Amino acid sequence: MKTGIVDVGGGLRGIYAVGILDYCMDQNISFDLGIGVSAGSANLASYLAGQRGRNYQFYTEYAFRRQYMSFHNFIFKRSFVDMDYVYGTLSRADGENPLDYPALRDNPADFLVVATEAETGKAKYFQKSDIRQDDYDIFKASSSIPFACMPYEIAGIPYYDGALSDPVPVEKAFQMGCDRVVVILTKPERQMRTPEKDEKVAARIRKKYPAAADKLCQRARRYNESVALAQQYAAQGRALIIAPDDTCGVDTLKKDKESLLRLYEKGYRDAKKIPDFLRA
Repeated sequence: MKTGIVDVGGGLRGIYAVGILDYCMDQNISFDLGIGVSAGSANLASYLAGQRGRNYQFYTEYAFRRQYMSFHNFIFKRSFVDMDYVYGTLSRADGENPLDYPALRDNPADFLVVATEAETGKAKYFQKSDIRQDDYDIFKASSSIPFACMPYEIAGIPYYDGALSDPVPVEKAFQMGCDRVVVILTKPERQMRTPEKDEKVAARIRKKYPAAADKLCQRARRYNESVALAQQYAAQGRALIIAPDDTCGVDTLKKDKESLLRLYEKGYRDAKKIPDFLRA
């Protein structure tokens, strides 16, 4: 049986998934495939590298630094989140909290990172082979929230957040041969996404990236359809959706340490559904 795990990201709400992945490490639960979107890609990288607690430190400590995310960055670097600080200064081998790239590389699990081509709006599924020691550009590309961040260029192609093109890549996991898939959402499962906020942001990028703007306007519909598809798979016993009953006040870029800790603990508790699902 081939198993997969999907982490949809969600900015700082991603700490919910950190709790789930820490539980998996504590219980020695592994998967054959991981697919990460936006912050979910970095979450899965640390998980596949076996670095328990690494993600937690990024959300509860580093995210509160001005160098990480701030209006200062937005004004002077044109990106609210400084991707080079997060995935370079902090994460490289000589950084403050390096990603264990050899452990990630040697983990037999497949790993996909979803990004969106800014000029075409098409989904790009980067693979583990696209990562090198101290070259974590695919995480930067996958996490570049439109308008809040500039699109991140790889090989001359600008990329935005993977959520524009494939916000909940459960179908991709089954296309990759999975028999069972754990899907981590960072909003309540029954909470429908609405397009109003996305449409406002799309207007900010439409002139330069009209295709990405169109995908942004469609994101709510695609997200809702993908969650509905995951629910169909769950009814068949092929998927397990893990989602918080509430987000404890945490939002994409809203920093509140107490709320983050509560959401992490909620994820850790909710992850206890996984062993029975994988054994069934």
